[in-house]
Amino acid sequence: MKPRQLQKTDAILITHEHYDHLDQRLIMETQKNTNCQVISDPASARSLKNTIPPEKLQEIHPGEETKIGEVTIRAEKCKHPAAQPVTFIITSEDGVKVFHTADSLPFPEMVTIGEREKLDVAFCTVGIAPGASPETGFEIARLTKPQVAVPYHTNTDESQKRFAEILKAQMPRTACLIPELNKIYQVTKRK
Repeated sequence: MKPRQLQKTDAILITHEHYDHLDQRLIMETQKNTNCQVISDPASARSLKNTIPPEKLQEIHPGEETKIGEVTIRAEKCKHPAAQPVTFIITSEDGVKVFHTADSLPFPEMVTIGEREKLDVAFCTVGIAPGASPETGFEIARLTKPQVAVPYHTNTDESQKRFAEILKAQMPRTACLIPELNKIYQVTKRK
């Protein structure tokens, strides 16, 4: 991804400091080009403090909330071997709630998150991260009960397809969205 592809960026959210989540050059150039806000876990914020203007860099911890315009961003716990990782619940201006689980494995508090937030979309980690699989991704969906579950963070189509099979068999009322490259998706709040 190139910074020039991200000309309409209001905010960059960073879940943890691992290389596949924290590309310092891309973040620095995108922030400089767009003047966007950078909201980050504590370890990544420390790494960025000399490259992002202090008024544009916000460190966030689980349980904290911030706003970018009418969009609310809430940090939650993350179960992943990183310094101080976070997950994000993003609530759009029209009330659509998206749970970005970073590289997290399922954890019991996801039940409370799902009940409290009534999630529209949950991104479910199905590979690459230590311990992640289609089965653990399904467990995230089972615990949070979103309207739409998105299998991601994998390098195989097979893990996404396996997640979709498990989801269809065990949670047939939850839609599965396997993202396609360069395709834009729009989610609206169900009435």
